[in-house]
Amino acid sequence: MKFIDQPPRFLFFTGKGGVGKTSVACATAIQLAEAGKRVLLVSTDPASNVGQVFGITIGDNITLIPAVPNLAALEIDPQAAAQDYRDRIVGPVRGLLPDSVVKGIEEQLSGACTTEIAAFDEFTSLLIDSTLTQEYDHIIFDTAPTGHTIRLLQLPGAWSGFLEEGKGDASCLGPLAGLEKQREQYKAAVDALSDGSRSRLILVARAQQATLREVARTHEELAAIGLRQQYLVINGILPHIETANDPLAAAIYEREQTALGTIPDVLKALPRDQVMLKPFNLVGLDALHQLLVDTPHQAAINVAVPIELDEPCLSELVDGIAADGRGLVMLMGKGGVGKTTLAAAIAVELAHRGLPVHLTTSDPAAHLAETLSGALDNLTVSRIDPHAETERYRQHVLDSKGAQLDAQGRALLEEDLRSPCTEEIAVFQAFSRVIHEAGKKFVVMDTAPTGHTLLLLDATGAYHREVTRQMGDKGMHFTTPMMQLQDSKQTKVLIATLAETTPVLEAANLQADLRRAGIEPWAWVINSSVAAATTKSTLLRQRAANELREINTVATKHAQRYAVVPLLKEEPVGVARLLELSTRQAIRVS
Repeated sequence: MKFIDQPPRFLFFTGKGGVGKTSVACATAIQLAEAGKRVLLVSTDPASNVGQVFGITIGDNITLIPAVPNLAALEIDPQAAAQDYRDRIVGPVRGLLPDSVVKGIEEQLSGACTTEIAAFDEFTSLLIDSTLTQEYDHIIFDTAPTGHTIRLLQLPGAWSGFLEEGKGDASCLGPLAGLEKQREQYKAAVDALSDGSRSRLILVARAQQATLREVARTHEELAAIGLRQQYLVINGILPHIETANDPLAAAIYEREQTALGTIPDVLKALPRDQVMLKPFNLVGLDALHQLLVDTPHQAAINVAVPIELDEPCLSELVDGIAADGRGLVMLMGKGGVGKTTLAAAIAVELAHRGLPVHLTTSDPAAHLAETLSGALDNLTVSRIDPHAETERYRQHVLDSKGAQLDAQGRALLEEDLRSPCTEEIAVFQAFSRVIHEAGKKFVVMDTAPTGHTLLLLDATGAYHREVTRQMGDKGMHFTTPMMQLQDSKQTKVLIATLAETTPVLEAANLQADLRRAGIEPWAWVINSSVAAATTKSTLLRQRAANELREINTVATKHAQRYAVVPLLKEEPVGVARLLELSTRQAIRVS
């Protein structure tokens, strides 16, 4: 494997949920430890299952892995880190400043940016010379800091007074107000990240065109801020042997090979490794030892596993949506779970029933026109351009708030508006304009504002509470976009996921974020399920058996209602196939 050849001290694994990032990181840690290197494996993933993989409880203290000499692990809990971070900033001023000021500080620190920065704060000491880590030859990070976090930390440090005077507008900058003392330490950490002799970033992906496009964006984003020492690992490739006498496996293999053959140009120059799909759950040492070793005949020696599944299909959810006659339908979820396809399928099904529908997206990688591949009565399609909306928002703020500032203040405001949260707020405002249509027809949104964005807006209350304050005293009826999103009669939020451990955990975290913003998800959609499909492939059938536990977890622990969408032999492109996607019943296979 190229990504393990002559490894530097720091190895960072990054990738979307469900691509196998944790498994590859754990397998790498084992391989290096068994080669005689002293290794520390660190996870900052909110959905971390490192402890589950090794079968022990790890937590936030360095813990030796008994079964692997030379290997220790540490799990940083981002939520606990965020709470400690908030207490450290708010504690000294509580009782000294007016309650209203303290409350404002707490609100600024309630969003997802605080969690990101706090997690980075926790493992910063692992990136610089530290007595905590000096005994280790390699430190492996499961989940690298995002480009979002690093861009925040690269912004100027003069935010405290600027924010207190109300000149800022991108509300995620509140968490930066307490970072001045650590700024030099953070700079040293970011420098370590960008030093190819010390750090290597491994992008983990699947052989899917949408996933590879997202990885290409991640590559460019991180390279632009100095993290250029990157490797690519494409995980979970179906072995050709599984295609014999199985149309589904043959179709999957063909799609994956097409994706590999049309890999984005920016990724072609990266050193690349490919890891074959395994039929077993990657838990325990035996499984992890086999992950990075190609065993194309592994699946053939396993006994076929009977699958029984009879779950609600997507059209049953559409029945409940259609009953209202109009409203907003928002598809949320991590990248790579098929939100665009699911949004298109729901919109097509509603339009097919004679209901007027507006389908819209803000995802730069979403190709709704290609997915629909044709027109349909009652259906209109639009796309919100994030770059255009961000520029419009920036200009509006500069023309309004910036007009009263001196040169220094305007320069800080311009830097403020380069925050990565600015785009999220700008896109939300564009969505807000579309939301008004939902009073007359169905509006289906692909890549709806994230729980992160909604928390930012609700925490700062910039629009919602200002309107409430101004209008409440006048006895006037009003509805803000946030109020509409929080009203289940007007808005139905659907969380999309896959029937795999990490995507389900990440979807559960998203649901928790939404609930903190006062939004209750209406349903979950489990997409591309092998357990709901027909297959003779032994490997796929074993993976289908593994899916049943995750489907049961969604059904019994997380979702008020849910649907399972099968993995189809043909790509769900075009109106006819989208209708098939929404109406096809999950089947029973014995």
